[in-house]
Amino acid sequence: MRENGVDEKDRHINREFKDVAEKRSWEGEIKLVVSGLIKLVICLGTVGKDALSSFDGLYDMDGQGQIRNDCKALVDKLGNEEEDKVSIVSDLETIVTLYCKSRGLKYASDSGWMDILQVLLTVKMSPSDLYNTFYAILNKFVPNECKRQGKPFHLFRLLLQYHDPELCSYLDTRRVTPDLYTMPWFNSVFGGVCGLRVCQVMWDVIFQHADPFLELFMGLVILVNARDTILETKDQSKEEIVDLIASFPQALEVDDVEDFCSLAQYYAQKTPQSFRRDYQLSMFGGSVVSHKEPEDSPSLMYSLCLSVSGEELLQANKGTPLVEDAVRFFVVDCRPAEQYNNEHLTTAFHLDANLMLQSPEEFSYAVQALFAAQAQALAAGSAAAGEHLCFLGSGREEEDQYVNMVVANILQKGKQYVSTAKGGYPALHNILKATSENGVPDLVASHEPSEAKNSSGDGPAVLGNSGEGEASTSKYFSKALLGRLSGVVKSKSVEMKEKLANYIKNDGTGDKHVSSAERGGKRYRNMANVFTIGDDEEGDEGSGADSEEDDEQKETVSLDTWVQKSDVLYSCRCKEIRSSGHSFPSYLLVTSSHLYVLREIPSRKGMAHIQARRALSSIVKITSKKRQPELITFKYGTHEDDGFHVTDMHRFYIPTASDATRVIKQQIMRVLDAIDS
Repeated sequence: MRENGVDEKDRHINREFKDVAEKRSWEGEIKLVVSGLIKLVICLGTVGKDALSSFDGLYDMDGQGQIRNDCKALVDKLGNEEEDKVSIVSDLETIVTLYCKSRGLKYASDSGWMDILQVLLTVKMSPSDLYNTFYAILNKFVPNECKRQGKPFHLFRLLLQYHDPELCSYLDTRRVTPDLYTMPWFNSVFGGVCGLRVCQVMWDVIFQHADPFLELFMGLVILVNARDTILETKDQSKEEIVDLIASFPQALEVDDVEDFCSLAQYYAQKTPQSFRRDYQLSMFGGSVVSHKEPEDSPSLMYSLCLSVSGEELLQANKGTPLVEDAVRFFVVDCRPAEQYNNEHLTTAFHLDANLMLQSPEEFSYAVQALFAAQAQALAAGSAAAGEHLCFLGSGREEEDQYVNMVVANILQKGKQYVSTAKGGYPALHNILKATSENGVPDLVASHEPSEAKNSSGDGPAVLGNSGEGEASTSKYFSKALLGRLSGVVKSKSVEMKEKLANYIKNDGTGDKHVSSAERGGKRYRNMANVFTIGDDEEGDEGSGADSEEDDEQKETVSLDTWVQKSDVLYSCRCKEIRSSGHSFPSYLLVTSSHLYVLREIPSRKGMAHIQARRALSSIVKITSKKRQPELITFKYGTHEDDGFHVTDMHRFYIPTASDATRVIKQQIMRVLDAIDS
């Protein structure tokens, strides 16, 4: 519950902190301006503890001299008064020594501990509070296996691959592994790489959310935001690339932190959450003893992609309306045809993994049909819809090796949001069976004999087997969308190529032509002029349609030829900004009736794909960011009796925004005047 922007948790923390602050006699003035960092004693649960009393007073560890030297170097860097230095160095050495002894650890200068202590020293607190806070941060927010090729870095790579497979593939090719550049980030919770004030504000967010995985998504945002810079390092050495990426957090400023943390939370929401259950204890369990992971927990080092539990897969794809930013899966069943025909989810698209070796050409057709069906499901808002692809196998290693080949092929195509279902189909079947026995029919697919599957071709076989013949009453599955595809993708099917080719030809997913809506729809006179440059409304997130068509289906043209065409009235270079945060170098071209978006092809200099054709009459509003006027949003739609209805939008970063919007606005008004007359 929130009241005036402050939730109950914050009010409780503030009250508790006030009580604690009144009882304590910390030296110096308590400065509340430190971005809420003073609350960390409460957030980390360290109030009232006096662990320093257990210290034996012996400074006799191996490497004790290194600890003392590093503590002294830290105090010298902070520039304390000379008379305070000896006392502070002594306190720091005590804290580090006690921590090593209590955890059975050996101190290392590159552990990031001094960076954490440097941030904590900006808050006036007693040595006991300093130790408790330092201990809590290391236990709860620094990964246990933060070492070369450790588990956190394998997970980070899978997260990067999930959201930006092209960037991940490039770094893999250059052998730039995450541990080479993110270790200083995660070891110190960004304390050693960000400015002091930036780190204070960032920690305030991390600790109050109590989510250690948020650090990984912060690292992900840093890489995705700098993807263009990274992809332009083809002529640089591996060491130069590592140094460049490792330095990115240094560019963060205090004003950036709010957006930075919001983006990290956005990516966290757009990611399957199964990995949290699997690795929470082993990565952030607070013990140096290796935790025993669940038996079904996959090895991160050898994982091809993120793995999704059956519970999450079924929960995410309930037959409910789509929720913005929620993870929804398009399930791809890769089992052999006989297994699929015997029993399957009615919302699953069947792609026999064996086709990849037995008939590569048919497999290629099937993959095209897969992407077409996914786009159609999203457009229809079907229960089967989802921009996240989850591949489902049989759960048996000898068969799922072919599923892994299919997944690798999809990843090579640069497809975002690719995952596999943990345990394969048997795991899903067991969950559905259990929920059915517990009296939750809306989470259970219907059962009926495989011989009784819909022979009309209007719907695929429902989940069933020859021993059960219950009627189809499931609310969980939709038969309408994928029925005509369920029977055509079978191994060794003579008719498959012809049917799929015919489907692809007529599914309407080729180059997009101007629709009636784009021609302006129904317009009304005496309407207010909406073609003015204003501020973006809350909730605008960039381009409205992130489900990209295959590049192979887009028309490829020469940039020079198109820019110099006689009917082009204006052209400018820009960057198209997608709602995912990705940006693409592009050109805007304006003719007397249309706005064209041409996206540059990085691998083919001077060439571009026609990304969009928009009738000028379909542009109902143009807005810009108040704080960044170069960020322009074009909203498309139709005019109705009660105003205009927005159906789509594009967002661009245009260096010459003023000229571009002026020309486009003038041309729109000419088009509207011609329509009205």
